[in-house]
Amino acid sequence: MPDLSFQIEGAEAVPYSAAPLLAFKLRLSNVDAGELIQSVALRCQIQIEVTHRKYEAREQEGLLDLFGAPERWSRTLRSMLWTHANVMVPPFKESIVVDLQVPCTFDFNVAATKYFAALAEGDVPLNLMFSGTVFYESDGAGLQVQQIPWDREAKYRLPVIVWQEMMELYYPNSAWLCLQRDVFEKLSQYKMARGIPTWEQALESLIPAAEEPAHHAGDEEIAIEGSVPS
Repeated sequence: MPDLSFQIEGAEAVPYSAAPLLAFKLRLSNVDAGELIQSVALRCQIQIEVTHRKYEAREQEGLLDLFGAPERWSRTLRSMLWTHANVMVPPFKESIVVDLQVPCTFDFNVAATKYFAALAEGDVPLNLMFSGTVFYESDGAGLQVQQIPWDREAKYRLPVIVWQEMMELYYPNSAWLCLQRDVFEKLSQYKMARGIPTWEQALESLIPAAEEPAHHAGDEEIAIEGSVPS
């Protein structure tokens, strides 16, 4: 009967994919080195263990939208589901390394994207939890089927630079922003009415107005009174 263990040996961006894709180098090992594993229909849930690393001041600012102010983190910081992934493992004996491919998004409405983008350096602590079905040959009994026990996991610390280089590969010097349709239409009308050639320039034209300091009513009254000749 197979007794499988799992280990992540590395991760890298998959080039030339239609969308950002990470490939985790996953090693499956069987205790019985002579037993033939015909295939494994493997499922994986990936959790980000956000409490298992420290955060610099700059990173704390970037995580404000997710977890609030750092003084609240004792209540708000919790492990977070990143994604699910599947892979069909081909026949092997003893051990095999396969690519566990994980689709990624640069949509800043997604919590995992906000988390990754907020990190400056270091690594991301991950916990990969496995389930699925093992098909194997047993002496004199033909093809057998076994479920993977629920407690099979693999820890891995994904270097932040791997994520950063992947997004730079697919979105060089840019970020991806999803807007509600009515907001997009308003921005489009604003852009066309003013003959602004690019979306970046349209947004940049709005930033100065948003950065102007607010005037208090009392300040305005003083300014008006001071401008009236005596």
